[in-house]
Amino acid sequence: MKRRRTAALAVAITTTAALTALTGCGALDKAVDCVKTADAIATSVDKLQQAVGNATDDPTQIDQALDDINTELGKLKDTTDNADLSKAVDDLTKGVDSVRTAVKNGDATPDLKPVTDAAGEIGKVCTPG
Repeated sequence: MKRRRTAALAVAITTTAALTALTGCGALDKAVDCVKTADAIATSVDKLQQAVGNATDDPTQIDQALDDINTELGKLKDTTDNADLSKAVDDLTKGVDSVRTAVKNGDATPDLKPVTDAAGEIGKVCTPG
């Protein structure tokens, strides 16, 4: 998971560096949205990983982490007007929902792949070029 967080942060750094190469207001808005999104996703995936790792000590942490992620994703959805980013945020929300369902069904170590796959999609959307 640390590798995924690093990848998301790398997207944010790359996007920031690319700001100088971008032209037009739409491209600048997308780059700013990408930086915000990559940072929030890296934080969200990290929180979820920690919660799953601590589930045996405090199973309520997973629910709290999922609630926090949903709040962050809702804010992201409200602040971006880029269709590709909106879809990636929607996919990440679905991944979080699948983890929540698994936890409700008693899975103490849910599959985080849908979440990490959606985070990877953000990286693709945010890669300049």
